[in-house]
Amino acid sequence: MTGQVEGARVHTLPGRPGRVRYWLTAAFLWLTVRLYLRLRVEGTERLPDGPSMLCFNHQSWADPFVVVAALPGRPDIMFFGPKEADMRVGRKNRLIRWTQRDIPFRPDKRGLIDVARRVQAVFERGACLAIAPEGRIHAGERVVLPLDEGVAFFALRAGVPIVPIGITGVGWLRFGGTVRVRVGDPIPAAGRPTKATVTEMTEATHRAILELVADGRDREPPGRFGRWLTEAFQDWPEGSRPPIADGD
Repeated sequence: MTGQVEGARVHTLPGRPGRVRYWLTAAFLWLTVRLYLRLRVEGTERLPDGPSMLCFNHQSWADPFVVVAALPGRPDIMFFGPKEADMRVGRKNRLIRWTQRDIPFRPDKRGLIDVARRVQAVFERGACLAIAPEGRIHAGERVVLPLDEGVAFFALRAGVPIVPIGITGVGWLRFGGTVRVRVGDPIPAAGRPTKATVTEMTEATHRAILELVADGRDREPPGRFGRWLTEAFQDWPEGSRPPIADGD
């Protein structure tokens, strides 16, 4: 395993997560999510056998954990982000870091070469990289905000497909509530990462995720515990839950 130096800090390229910790985490989330929610998963047969970029819509802090619970454990699934430069900040970040599944990046866009090497290392060892390309949480089951074009750039650069994933039912984490995870058809990485191909792949991914969440339904808030659990780790840019956004 190699490392790169950025100023006084050393960044190590990600290796394979420890097997015991990886499978314990997967088993714990598989059980916990299904004990609290009714998880319905569709389209896993569309997942490529090799590395890919998994792109899911983002309504809740729980989305990455739902993804782990819903999808097969092989290939390994790593997660890009979240926005903090230091993954030791915040309870959610510390948990993701403990699982050894994180590929952190700096929100100020510094260290992009280091990030590109980390992403490439994930794909080269046959793993998948999951990301919420909207870059922030939002309200609205049928809403998909504009996507960050960096996702398509990394996919084209590595020559791996983007797999769109639509998650509905997590707007409020209601006990026994139905959460659907739908896997769409992979979008192949065709061509070099030029501005035109990046834009085209980004738009195709956005359309695909929109189709996967088109039948989502916004529901009334649950009871006290469900409301607390939903908002416990939410990082609303507005400071609190906003009105449902217009995704059209």
